[in-house]
Amino acid sequence: MKTYCFKLYKSKRNKKLHRQIDTAGRIYNHLIALHKRYYRLYGKHLNIYKLQKHITKLKKTRRYTNWNSLGSQAIQDITERIDKGYKLFYRNLKARVRTAPPSFRKVNKYKSFTLKQAGYQFHEDNTITIMGTRYKYFNSRNMEGVIKRVTVKRDSLGDIYIYVVCESSPKCIKSGSGKSVGLDFGLTTFITASDGSTIASPLFFAKNLKRTKELNRNRSRKKKGSNHYRKAKLELARHHKRIANQRKDFHFKLAKSLAGEYAVICIEDLSMKAMQRLWGKKVSDLGFADFVRTLEHQCSKTNSKLIKVGRFYPSSKTCSNCGHIYSELSLSERSWICPACKVHHDRDRNAAINIHRVGASTLRGGVVRPAAAG
Repeated sequence: MKTYCFKLYKSKRNKKLHRQIDTAGRIYNHLIALHKRYYRLYGKHLNIYKLQKHITKLKKTRRYTNWNSLGSQAIQDITERIDKGYKLFYRNLKARVRTAPPSFRKVNKYKSFTLKQAGYQFHEDNTITIMGTRYKYFNSRNMEGVIKRVTVKRDSLGDIYIYVVCESSPKCIKSGSGKSVGLDFGLTTFITASDGSTIASPLFFAKNLKRTKELNRNRSRKKKGSNHYRKAKLELARHHKRIANQRKDFHFKLAKSLAGEYAVICIEDLSMKAMQRLWGKKVSDLGFADFVRTLEHQCSKTNSKLIKVGRFYPSSKTCSNCGHIYSELSLSERSWICPACKVHHDRDRNAAINIHRVGASTLRGGVVRPAAAG
């Protein structure tokens, strides 16, 4: 599956699409209310098929005739989103994982609707017909494969994008290199590689924090609901989007260079929620999870292998020279001396070497051995 993203031409002026996304938000809130009412009466989850039959009846009534402007497939997708959210909530509840069920959203903050088999048609002149209306889009790249679904999505600035998911046959791509590497993620250095190279943490949000505070103060001084408040809010949203684009650009360029240079890349499967509890917004600023997803995508293009080492493997505490595990190592210690072989280790470099060794051992199909036996 490949995803393509196109921006609509003059998207802020497409009032019809904005109204349709607002309608999707109202339907979403209506269905959430039905779920909550059903749970209060019967104490169980509302079946998705019963819900879809009920929606078909509602659309025929005079009160809900405006739902027909959205299309049946888009409404079915909303029911599937809610059903998926409730199933995830109940599964986590049984596993004693604390998550929230689907809840109400503000209509102007609702973002998208999805069409799967009908309701859209692409044309050769870079236009697309969505539910009877033709729109022009910026064709930044050619699509390959069979179109499976189209999602119309708006961002916080009011710009509308089209996300197209296509199914295409995989191409046989040879890796550009036979080298392998282990990568350790850190806070001071974004990546420390087993071959000694390092990539500094960019921290785009921290660098733009002063401007972010200024824009927040500027918005708080305006009267809520006024035109000045709306303009200040858009300026703040534009600033946050710029930061997100800088981070995305950094992730993409780094992932592309790594996937092109190495045939095997070994990383550690980190728990982002645990790291956020320890280091807060700094972890969110670095965006490790987004980078891993980008790296997976780039590796699929170059046919490189991405191997994830288990998060409970003590990569930092294991001596890469003799295999001794130094259990007394604290988070504040950035270097340490092995009590067994007296070798001095840089914490991150040592972890990268161990991740590389364990990942390579896993790739060969063997049992993961201590560092000394690699």
